[in-house]
Amino acid sequence: MDSAPPSYKGHRYPVEVISHCVWLYFRFPLSFREVEELMLQRGVIVSYETIRRWCLKSGQPYANALRRRCVQPGDKWHLDEVFLRISGELKYLWRAVDADGNVLDILVQDRRDTAAARRFFHNLLKKTCSVPRVVVTDKLRSYGAAHREVMPSVEHRAHKGLNSRAENSHQPTRQRERAMKGFRSTGGAQQYLSAFSGISPRFRPRRHLMTATQYRTEMTTRFAIRDQITGATDQPTAA
Repeated sequence: MDSAPPSYKGHRYPVEVISHCVWLYFRFPLSFREVEELMLQRGVIVSYETIRRWCLKSGQPYANALRRRCVQPGDKWHLDEVFLRISGELKYLWRAVDADGNVLDILVQDRRDTAAARRFFHNLLKKTCSVPRVVVTDKLRSYGAAHREVMPSVEHRAHKGLNSRAENSHQPTRQRERAMKGFRSTGGAQQYLSAFSGISPRFRPRRHLMTATQYRTEMTTRFAIRDQITGATDQPTAA
């Protein structure tokens, strides 16, 4: 059953403005000040601090609602981890995608040992409410140990060359990390990337596999879904 749109009670701005600002911030590598400038060009006067509060409040609910609208994930999952340097300390971003490149879950952790892999597996199974047919990882031994404990009946393929799907999915995160000049805290990185991975990929279909007409039709459908889950009806044009 679809959940009701989030409440905007007490907000001075209409839902179309709020949802559009949140979408701009999580879809493109923009700062809050750049979103403020784009809205000013449209005749909407709103401060970057207000946009920041909107993104903190509504980013994750929007991402969760978009995930609920997606079809069941494929039965072949690709898992990978990359390092993040947060306040001078090395952290690790764990990510899982299905065969179509849809992000299933992300988790920022201090380590990439067996305990960290086990925790990621548990979170992944809980969030997706499904079990894959096969899991593809690189040759990090922590994956094998955690796999034998958490999902021993699932086929595990450990090969560096087979996991390009997950490795490629890190590229938008790297672009965003550079635009933000790095993350300030582990909690902040987890909060932002969780919303980002639920919103941004939904508006980046595999365009190279579509004709121009197919692409426009697909994007129109996705924009309609966005308006439904946010409670908006059309794009903002003026204050």
